Amino acid sequence: MAGKNKTKKVQFEFLAPDAQKVYLAGNFNNWDASANVMKKDKKGIWKTVLALRPGRYEYRFLKDGNWENDPACCDCVPNEFGSQNCVRIVE
Repeated sequence: MAGKNKTKKVQFEFLAPDAQKVYLAGNFNNWDASANVMKKDKKGIWKTVLALRPGRYEYRFLKDGNWENDPACCDCVPNEFGSQNCVRIVE
């Protein structure tokens, strides 16, 4: 299938107008909490775009030192810490 291994730009958003810093971590960056810093827009939405290959990715946001799930994500799986990871499927 042509283009199967091409990366796609995938946007992640997190509404947190009161946050000082938000990072995106997941199995796409070995859960490195400082690898993907997000930028806040005027409406208080933190955003970042990653180039990801097709696949299944687990992720969470780190808001001011606290792990948070994506409220817009409806697909979550349990993690080893007793909470949930969000799941994003890239086609």
